[in-house]
Amino acid sequence: MSGTSLDGIDAVLVRFGGGNTQLLAQHFAPLDAAIKAELLALHTPSANELHRSFVMGNQLAKLYANSIEQLLNAARMSPSQIRAIGCHGQTIRHCPEHGYTVQLGNGALLAELTGITVINDFRSRDIAAGGQGAPLVPAFHHRVLRDETVHRVIVNIGGISNLTNLPPNGATSGFDCGPGNLLMDAWCSEHRGQSYDQAGAWAATGKVLPNLLAQLLTEPYFTQPAPKSTGRDLFNMAWVNNYLRGDEQAADVQATLLELTVLSIAQAIQHDCLGASEVYVCGGGAHNDTLMRRLQSHLPRLKITTTDELGVNPDYLEAIAFAWLAEQTVLKQTANLPAVTGAAHTCILGAIHRA
Repeated sequence: MSGTSLDGIDAVLVRFGGGNTQLLAQHFAPLDAAIKAELLALHTPSANELHRSFVMGNQLAKLYANSIEQLLNAARMSPSQIRAIGCHGQTIRHCPEHGYTVQLGNGALLAELTGITVINDFRSRDIAAGGQGAPLVPAFHHRVLRDETVHRVIVNIGGISNLTNLPPNGATSGFDCGPGNLLMDAWCSEHRGQSYDQAGAWAATGKVLPNLLAQLLTEPYFTQPAPKSTGRDLFNMAWVNNYLRGDEQAADVQATLLELTVLSIAQAIQHDCLGASEVYVCGGGAHNDTLMRRLQSHLPRLKITTTDELGVNPDYLEAIAFAWLAEQTVLKQTANLPAVTGAAHTCILGAIHRA
């Protein structure tokens, strides 16, 4: 898994069987500055972007293959022991309103380099059926994290934030809430030269700018009914700059962007997850202490913690979910939730590149 935050590649080795999900090993490989800069550039129209996209897809396949090699070495396992690789790829366009989504990463090359069957392009089949193609992980949350008596909400805060609503006596639902870490990370990089605001410490030194926050919240996406999904196509620094006067203190803008992330999540829970009592956070945002405190302050009656409490490492939950999606493809089982994505029907997801 390599997500919208562009921090790096999460690789996991997962065994499924008997209704259990066992994480055997994990590996993280950061993306270097040049790769990250090129991926950011490819999010917007630019010169020779088609050629550059395919070249980058090949580069990513080589990086994914290296991560898999290191993962298997650490677990002392060989490629012949692996049934399949589930590879999300790197999103550079997500436009379900136009009927497409683009995740870079050459699946055929990855299969060639690893000698392991690869399943990728999970989102396109759902979009073909009229869905958003995202989020897909609620189906996995539904399978492994639902409780028969407690109303849980799983919130993934990566580059974009999304939630899964798991009522014990109702249908699973979910959608993208809005920006997660990506705006905060971009602002921190621009003004501090750091890829992210560790634990939200810098944001904690600033104060929320009420007028700026109110303007940011006028974005129609926040009140758009589900099913819905989003990405850098909408939420980017050009979007933020449209609302800035230019005389704001940088720390205050950081605090305001953090509050925007928190409010978009809290309001979504209050509006769409009535009766919830527990919220479990995963993704990079789970390590942002300031964000977690602010989320608790907006949802004082709910238990707010991380998926660690459910026995799932919050840093690798999404990667584990895509391993499960790959397993569903291998087993010829449907894996999308039309109530989440808006697809007309359930689908077997993914394109298969056999070793």
